[in-house]
Order: sequence, then structure tokens, then C-alpha cells
Amino acid sequence: MPRHPPRPCRSPACRNTTTERHGYCEKHADQATGWTQRRKGKSGRGGRPWRRKRDRILERDKGLCQPCLRAGRVTPATEVDHIINLEAGGTDADANLEAICYPCHKAKTAREAQAARNARE
Repeated sequence: MPRHPPRPCRSPACRNTTTERHGYCEKHADQATGWTQRRKGKSGRGGRPWRRKRDRILERDKGLCQPCLRAGRVTPATEVDHIINLEAGGTDADANLEAICYPCHKAKTAREAQAARNARE
């Protein structure tokens, strides 16, 4: 006897049902990952090593937003961002990081997310 009543699979457009706690049918069980599970091959953000790297990049870029500087504006940077994001093959190397302000980071992230959605279609 199943522990949970059958419910629809969490995968979009899947018509199967499941009794698994993770909510995916047998066909889509590979999509079930926990929030606390680390992605394989990816370094985590936060912690002392990232803070040290972040501080080093902000100091290197003199605390100024690099995209704003390229556009002729002077804006204080509050974040450090990957020039080529990790999903596109970028690395955590200093040469691939730059100081960036929050509005520029938000806009860049939105462009990257839209490009990823367009690539999937």
C-alpha cells in the first residue's frame, strides 16, 4: 500500500501520477534534487574564500561598476559578477570577474535568463 495518495507529476506537461515524496514520476525522477544538494562541479558562493576573492576584485576595480564605466558613467559597485556566467562556460578566475552595481547586475542577469529561455525553445 502506498504511503501517499497518487498525485500529478511535477514535470511540466507530464500526465503521469506518482506516490513518491519528491513529486516526480519514474520517467522524471532524475529532476528531483533537494534544495540543500550542491551542484556537482560548482563551487559554492559565500564563506571566507569567496569573500576574500570578492574583496580583491572590488579593490582591483577601485570599487566602481565596470559596465557603467564602459558606458561613461561613474557608479559605485556593490557586487562582483562573472563576465561569462558559469553555465556558459565561465570560471571563477579573477579575469572572469568584475565589480558591478546592483542595477547593472539585475539587468545582465535578466538578459542571460532570457537568452537561456530562448535557447531552450
